[in-house]
Amino acid sequence: MKRLIAIMWVLLAVAVGLLAWIRLAPSDPARWHVRPEFTADRDMPGGAVRIIRAGPDALARLDRIARATPRTRLLAGSVEEGMMTWITRSRAFGFPDYTTAWADGERLVIYARLRFGRADFGVNRARVEGWVRALQAR
Repeated sequence: MKRLIAIMWVLLAVAVGLLAWIRLAPSDPARWHVRPEFTADRDMPGGAVRIIRAGPDALARLDRIARATPRTRLLAGSVEEGMMTWITRSRAFGFPDYTTAWADGERLVIYARLRFGRADFGVNRARVEGWVRALQAR
């Protein structure tokens, strides 16, 4: 019985350590604040890309929408730079998702992806589509 209790404590400690690492792991802008080439909308198991025609002030408007999203903060970039990356954390465990957007003439490219795991169950796609709807409503 003592051995079972010891194993349970070890498993609990590992779980707590893993959750702490997920929440506290540093986010390197050099890795996440990137601009890959996309030519069309795309859905992936861990993210999504949306390309919209939105006008010259779209990135500034998207920044206001992103910052109003719960548990979202700016990682890197600025409107003046023409590219921004935000981190949005899940409510329960604090899993980080990264969303990078950049202005490309009249186009706005929004690229959202997860950091941990292989699939996000559509969370990034839903967030990006919500941001696009809010952007187009203004």
